[in-house]
Amino acid sequence: MSTVALDVAALRARFSALRAGLAFFDGPGGTQVPDSVVDAVSAYYREANANVGGPYETSRRTDALITQARLTAGEFLRCTSDETIFGANMTTLNFALSRAAARNWKAGDEIVVTKLDHDANVSPWLELARDNDLRVVFADIGDDTSLDLDNLERLLSERTRVVAFPVASNAVGTLTDPKRVAELAHGVGALAWADAVHYGPHGPIDAAAWDVDVLICSPYKFFGPHMGLACGRSDLLASWRPYKVRPAADEPLGHRFETGTLPHELLAGFVAAVEYIESVGWEAIRAHERELGERFLAGLSDRAALYGLPTMDGRVATFAFNVDGMSPAAVAARLGDAGYAVWHGNYYAVEVMKRLGLEAEGAVRAGIVHYNTADEVDGLLAAIAAL
Repeated sequence: MSTVALDVAALRARFSALRAGLAFFDGPGGTQVPDSVVDAVSAYYREANANVGGPYETSRRTDALITQARLTAGEFLRCTSDETIFGANMTTLNFALSRAAARNWKAGDEIVVTKLDHDANVSPWLELARDNDLRVVFADIGDDTSLDLDNLERLLSERTRVVAFPVASNAVGTLTDPKRVAELAHGVGALAWADAVHYGPHGPIDAAAWDVDVLICSPYKFFGPHMGLACGRSDLLASWRPYKVRPAADEPLGHRFETGTLPHELLAGFVAAVEYIESVGWEAIRAHERELGERFLAGLSDRAALYGLPTMDGRVATFAFNVDGMSPAAVAARLGDAGYAVWHGNYYAVEVMKRLGLEAEGAVRAGIVHYNTADEVDGLLAAIAAL
């Protein structure tokens, strides 16, 4: 148990958006941002708006910002700064990087994905397989939504080129063991390709300790602006031929995979988002989320069917459920009218919903992050019970 207390009232005062009177349980679709992120984006436009490489002050400020963003990204992901890659969003980065990785693959090569994945780490491989006569196979999950590592291991062979997997499920909150998945992938000479999008606001990312080869995430899921962020092992990035225009620089390595002009204002917001997280601290964030998650699980109405792990062990505080006699869409609409922002449907977690028998309508999703309060959780539980 953490001994670091989280002053929720003080940190909520740093978010103007939280004053609107709506209880935000929609963090899995994108968190709110602190005012420091808004201010950083605005300050860039006011003080440094320019393209790179110009012999004048605002361009030099932009150059310095990009350098700072790479250093910040390296620290946040636990990789070197030249291994970092910025892009429009995780999905776009994944389509681009998967194609660079596969330039020299042969017909019959295989990619393993999981039934726990967001489709942004499934469809890029399915489309690649369609284009190049590859094969995609799906590692199963248990009835409790935990990743079946034995099943995954049985799918591996000398033909496997990539094992693509999530660090945490965006649908049911289940955590995986990135280091173990990477060990299994490397055991057959395959790449470990991690989707850390949903895990990003819930705990520290450590690409180096996990020994993953590629990791992709989304700053807008961890209190930052709408953009994508990735890292790749330096030897891999050096060996891949990127899809880029000829004048684009080849250094740093990650830059080779960044097409066009970067969203400089969003890089400023990204730096501010990481600084915000550092100011709060992961220990306090994780302890607070666990406490609220336990509160939610203990108080969930008997009319609600929970999908996923029944305790906070092995999961983050993201919960998928349905209410007896009501469609997910109707539940979400009623809760929204009552002032509780939740989601419904499949949230692009297509295979999870198939596996759970929820393909037709999906489920309701409530996601807790550290700016949520016990009173908000109690209010949401009461609103569910009153449906």
